[in-house]
Amino acid sequence: MTDAKAGQGLYIVAIGGASRLGSSTERALRLALSVAAKAGAETQLFTGADLELPAYTPESTERTPKALRLVEALRRADGVLIASPAYHGGMTGLIKNALDYAEDLKNDPRPYLDGRAVGCIATAAGWQGFASTLWAMRSIVHALRGWPTPLGVGINTSAPVFDPEGVCLPAGLQAQLELVGRQVLQFAMWRRSGERQG
Repeated sequence: MTDAKAGQGLYIVAIGGASRLGSSTERALRLALSVAAKAGAETQLFTGADLELPAYTPESTERTPKALRLVEALRRADGVLIASPAYHGGMTGLIKNALDYAEDLKNDPRPYLDGRAVGCIATAAGWQGFASTLWAMRSIVHALRGWPTPLGVGINTSAPVFDPEGVCLPAGLQAQLELVGRQVLQFAMWRRSGERQG
């Protein structure tokens, strides 16, 4: 349980879902992010059309308004959640391209995702697909200097995951999604506490 005001002053960013609004991946991401919101943190969700960005090209400094908004959100973020459906054993191009924009943070005082916990969620229509996708996501988080949370959530979407009202159906899944959201939030709280003491 997290205190209702424990997250005040923190900013948690969520990136993911699919091009289709209301996908199981997006709903899972929203559920994990809701933990931070309930704890009083400011939250920002990027999904669907928010992630329809030009292919990242480091040699160009031109950025669309959507890309600038994403980069600024990552710059401010105290913690990050990422969710992707499995596409051919990895994350979608939509999500990977969005994460490539973190390269714009390379010269920041906190480069890339340095010092931030990142919770990863992968979905697939079967038990095998989400495992490789989750592994790939955690590897990318490491490459961006982030800290993957101890729990990463894999979801088999071959059976319904949410009912039409958005209720999580598989036993225990809601608790897992809430836990990964809580781990991101708690790490951000610990880091903030350490900065104040230092």
